[in-house]
Amino acid sequence: MKPRATRITIIIVLLVLAVVGYYAFLSGRAKGERKDKTMTAVEEALSRDLDRDYPPTPKEVMKYYNDILKCYYSEDTTDDDIEALGLKARGLYDEKLLQINEVGGYLISLKEDVQQYRDAGRKITNSSVASSTNVDFYTRDGYSFARLLCTYNINESGKSQTERIIYLLRKDSDKHWKIYGWDFEANVDLNGDGVYGD
Repeated sequence: MKPRATRITIIIVLLVLAVVGYYAFLSGRAKGERKDKTMTAVEEALSRDLDRDYPPTPKEVMKYYNDILKCYYSEDTTDDDIEALGLKARGLYDEKLLQINEVGGYLISLKEDVQQYRDAGRKITNSSVASSTNVDFYTRDGYSFARLLCTYNINESGKSQTERIIYLLRKDSDKHWKIYGWDFEANVDLNGDGVYGD
């Protein structure tokens, strides 16, 4: 082979290696950026703008509320995270529930409850909301109410248990379903209208 042909071959090989190396660099960087952009469960729960994107149905309200609960009781949250999540949860509460849960006392109580869960080694491993066909709608005193069941699977130090809670939601003047109250299923008279505190 002539020296000129050898030089051209070496230059072509170097150019091909440079292009392949640059492509590999860009691919690895893009994967890293995609990985960095993955939101944690806490970030995802906090990113929802309830003013512009309020859940449209009782079931959707409870799904979002359960996402917040799982963040409290299953994620590695800081006190600041718990406060921010608590304020998001309050955005789902009915005005009557907010009146009896002043924000400062509510956040202190919430942090204590989360700490008790952690101390007991408890975590919510799964939650489910009753199907839309199992939502009990009714009207009382001019207000629309919805009652539905949520089931929580809880792991406590390796042992699994299930908690079933009935939630009552009331439609506000903006036509948003707000959490009015809740209780364990065993304590709720399903033959009555289930309105608490009246």
